[in-house]
Amino acid sequence: MKLSAKDFDRAVHRALDRIPEEIRAQMENVVITVRKRPTREMLKELGATPDDPPLALYQGLPLNERSVFAPPLYPDTIFIFQEPLEEICATREELEQEIEISVVHEVAHFLGLDEERLAELGYE
Repeated sequence: MKLSAKDFDRAVHRALDRIPEEIRAQMENVVITVRKRPTREMLKELGATPDDPPLALYQGLPLNERSVFAPPLYPDTIFIFQEPLEEICATREELEQEIEISVVHEVAHFLGLDEERLAELGYE
Protein backbone atom coordinates (compact mmCIF):
# COMPACT_ATOMS: atom_id res chain seq x y z
CA MET A 1 0.00 0.00 0.00
CA LYS A 2 1.23 3.50 -0.79
CA LEU A 3 -0.28 6.80 0.39
CA SER A 4 0.57 10.40 -0.31
CA ALA A 5 2.23 12.27 2.55
CA LYS A 6 -1.05 14.11 3.21
CA ASP A 7 -3.12 10.89 3.32
CA PHE A 8 -0.54 9.21 5.55
CA ASP A 9 -0.67 12.19 7.96
CA ARG A 10 -4.46 11.80 8.10
CA ALA A 11 -4.05 8.09 8.88
CA VAL A 12 -1.61 9.01 11.67
CA HIS A 13 -4.11 11.48 13.18
CA ARG A 14 -6.92 8.90 13.09
CA ALA A 15 -4.64 6.31 14.69
CA LEU A 16 -3.58 8.75 17.43
CA ASP A 17 -7.22 9.55 18.19
CA ARG A 18 -7.84 5.85 18.95
CA ILE A 19 -5.11 5.62 21.58
CA PRO A 20 -6.62 5.24 25.07
CA GLU A 21 -6.90 8.50 27.00
CA GLU A 22 -4.70 7.09 29.80
CA ILE A 23 -1.80 6.99 27.36
CA ARG A 24 -2.71 9.95 25.15
CA ALA A 25 -2.82 12.29 28.16
CA GLN A 26 0.83 11.49 28.82
CA MET A 27 1.87 12.49 25.31
CA GLU A 28 1.42 16.22 25.87
CA ASN A 29 5.13 17.07 25.64
CA VAL A 30 6.05 14.49 23.02
CA VAL A 31 6.60 15.51 19.41
CA ILE A 32 5.25 13.05 16.84
CA THR A 33 6.83 13.31 13.45
CA VAL A 34 6.60 11.30 10.24
CA ARG A 35 9.62 10.36 8.17
CA LYS A 36 9.75 8.23 5.05
CA ARG A 37 12.42 5.93 6.52
CA PRO A 38 14.81 5.91 9.48
CA THR A 39 18.21 7.50 9.00
CA ARG A 40 21.42 5.44 9.00
CA GLU A 41 22.14 6.78 12.49
CA MET A 42 18.75 5.63 13.75
CA LEU A 43 19.27 2.17 12.28
CA LYS A 44 22.72 1.97 13.85
CA GLU A 45 21.35 3.09 17.25
CA LEU A 46 18.77 0.28 17.12
CA GLY A 47 21.05 -2.33 15.62
CA ALA A 48 18.62 -2.55 12.68
CA THR A 49 19.27 -2.83 8.97
CA PRO A 50 17.69 -1.11 5.96
CA ASP A 51 16.14 -4.49 5.09
CA ASP A 52 14.45 -4.74 8.49
CA PRO A 53 13.72 -1.15 9.59
CA PRO A 54 11.69 -0.17 12.64
CA LEU A 55 8.13 1.06 12.20
CA ALA A 56 8.60 3.80 14.79
CA LEU A 57 11.25 5.08 17.18
CA TYR A 58 11.23 6.92 20.50
CA GLN A 59 14.12 9.32 21.11
CA GLY A 60 14.34 11.02 24.44
CA LEU A 61 14.73 10.40 28.13
CA PRO A 62 12.05 8.17 29.72
CA LEU A 63 10.13 9.78 32.57
CA ASN A 64 11.41 7.26 35.10
CA GLU A 65 15.03 8.24 34.29
CA ARG A 66 14.60 12.02 34.60
CA SER A 67 15.91 14.29 37.27
CA VAL A 68 14.73 17.74 38.29
CA PHE A 69 18.38 18.72 38.44
CA ALA A 70 19.15 17.65 34.87
CA PRO A 71 16.14 18.25 32.60
CA PRO A 72 16.32 16.90 29.04
CA LEU A 73 17.94 19.24 26.51
CA TYR A 74 15.62 18.30 23.65
CA PRO A 75 11.93 17.40 23.40
CA ASP A 76 11.01 13.73 23.38
CA THR A 77 10.17 12.62 19.86
CA ILE A 78 8.36 9.66 18.37
CA PHE A 79 9.25 9.07 14.74
CA ILE A 80 6.74 7.19 12.58
CA PHE A 81 8.26 5.68 9.45
CA GLN A 82 5.87 5.77 6.52
CA GLU A 83 7.47 3.40 4.03
CA PRO A 84 8.16 0.49 6.43
CA LEU A 85 4.57 0.73 7.70
CA GLU A 86 3.16 0.84 4.17
CA GLU A 87 5.27 -2.19 3.21
CA ILE A 88 3.66 -4.42 5.85
CA CYS A 89 0.06 -3.26 5.42
CA ALA A 90 -2.46 -4.14 2.73
CA THR A 91 -5.30 -1.77 3.71
CA ARG A 92 -5.69 1.68 5.22
CA GLU A 93 -7.45 0.12 8.23
CA GLU A 94 -4.51 -2.21 8.84
CA LEU A 95 -2.11 0.73 8.40
CA GLU A 96 -3.93 2.82 11.01
CA GLN A 97 -3.92 -0.11 13.42
CA GLU A 98 -0.16 -0.63 12.94
CA ILE A 99 0.48 3.10 13.44
CA GLU A 100 -1.55 3.03 16.67
CA ILE A 101 0.29 -0.03 17.98
CA SER A 102 3.68 1.41 17.02
CA VAL A 103 3.02 4.77 18.68
CA VAL A 104 1.66 3.15 21.85
CA HIS A 105 4.77 0.98 22.13
CA GLU A 106 7.02 4.03 21.71
CA VAL A 107 4.99 6.03 24.26
CA ALA A 108 5.42 3.06 26.61
CA HIS A 109 9.19 3.58 26.39
CA PHE A 110 8.67 7.26 27.29
CA LEU A 111 6.41 6.40 30.23
CA GLY A 112 8.44 3.42 31.41
CA LEU A 113 5.48 1.04 30.95
CA ASP A 114 6.28 -2.66 30.75
CA GLU A 115 4.94 -5.23 28.31
CA GLU A 116 2.50 -6.56 30.93
CA ARG A 117 0.76 -3.17 31.22
CA LEU A 118 0.64 -2.85 27.44
CA ALA A 119 -1.00 -6.28 27.24
CA GLU A 120 -3.59 -5.16 29.82
CA LEU A 121 -4.40 -2.23 27.53
CA GLY A 122 -4.75 -4.57 24.54
CA TYR A 123 -1.38 -3.87 22.88
CA GLU A 124 0.41 -7.22 22.87
